[in-house]
Amino acid sequence: MSTPVTDEDQRGLARETGRSAGKIGISLLVAIGLGYVLTLLAARWLGPADSKVFLSFWGILMGLGSALSPLEQELSRQSAVAALDGHKPGRSALRALTVGAVIVAVVAGLTLVVPVLSERLYSGRTELGIIVFCGALSFACQFAARGLLVGAQRIAQYSWLVFAEAAVRVVVLAGVFVAGLTGIASFAIAAAAGSFAWLLFVRPISSLIDPHIDGESWRPVTSRIVLLMAGAGLTASVITGYPAMVSLLAPAGDDVKVGVLFATLQVSRVPLLLLSPLQALAVPTVVRLSGTAEGMHRLRRLLALGTLGTLVVGVVGALVGLLIGPWLVQLLFGAKYAFAQGWWVGGMVWGAVLLTAMQLMTAVLVARTQANKVLVTWAVVAVSTALVLLFLPGDTILRAVVGLAVGPTVGLVVAAAFVLRRPGNVKSLPGV
Repeated sequence: MSTPVTDEDQRGLARETGRSAGKIGISLLVAIGLGYVLTLLAARWLGPADSKVFLSFWGILMGLGSALSPLEQELSRQSAVAALDGHKPGRSALRALTVGAVIVAVVAGLTLVVPVLSERLYSGRTELGIIVFCGALSFACQFAARGLLVGAQRIAQYSWLVFAEAAVRVVVLAGVFVAGLTGIASFAIAAAAGSFAWLLFVRPISSLIDPHIDGESWRPVTSRIVLLMAGAGLTASVITGYPAMVSLLAPAGDDVKVGVLFATLQVSRVPLLLLSPLQALAVPTVVRLSGTAEGMHRLRRLLALGTLGTLVVGVVGALVGLLIGPWLVQLLFGAKYAFAQGWWVGGMVWGAVLLTAMQLMTAVLVARTQANKVLVTWAVVAVSTALVLLFLPGDTILRAVVGLAVGPTVGLVVAAAFVLRRPGNVKSLPGV
């Protein structure tokens, strides 16, 4: 039996969550800065045409990493529930890791061996597909490690792992420049190197699992992870993997112009990065808040206010992007990217803000083990976006920008409807 969560516990939880978010936030801000070093240098060094190929590769690699985010959330949930019950997660955590690793290996392998995918995504560069395959497998271990750490409230170690991922990329990138190897493949190796940062934390991570506890069997674990990763894969298609989605679905356009669009997309994604600390803490926090009816009421109120706030921030962000977006793109990427337009940035910032809110909302659904609703939510976003890319009259640029504005708008309505609906029984949550 789990220990009931009192009102005093919840007030302490709020303070603890704030402190944890602050610690994670600092590490993420540093990691974000280091991460932009790689994409900025690649865009400046390679030029718009080759940068388009690199950013498509980057979209696949980071898209597979994003598709593994449910693995982090699921293991953080298992850790939080196990802590409430007075023990560590058991073999079910290892089963979840195995399922996640197999899924990303299959997807990465398909992008490598299917000729049409390899040509569209990597411009026929086989080495990029191999790098994606290796990086994706390592990402499975990395996200599992992050989930165990944050679920066990090892916030300092979680923060160091987040920082280490970006730092490893910069160190490898520096070595690449010193060696004079500045082609697309060298930048790709530097990008994938960060996924191996978990190897620096093997000892503390291994102490967070008790392999003597059997836990859930393969069937429920596999079913949940498959559903959650399918949803996350759809999520990634409109976030980190969006350049790859555009390359696959939109009509072929001018490589230079599309390369500038992809660089502009990097600038518009700042809102998604700034709320990452809250996303990392969302699942264990919801598990703990759901211990009482008052906590559930407080959670629903926060979600309703957050939805309204998202719309306001989205409008403001779109206006700011419209006014200063082109200047910022040229400042960051150089004169070769000077013809980015304000409406590109404005439309993509609107979509990014709404996607940020949706990620927090779907984390609530993960905490409630409502994987089917997570899948439905992101399917709505991905399908809406894909339909725009395929059928909207106009060139690649118009389709890409409108798709990234329409899909998240429709998806936010669906996500809000799911999370604001009162759960039938508070005790239906695992561990409560």
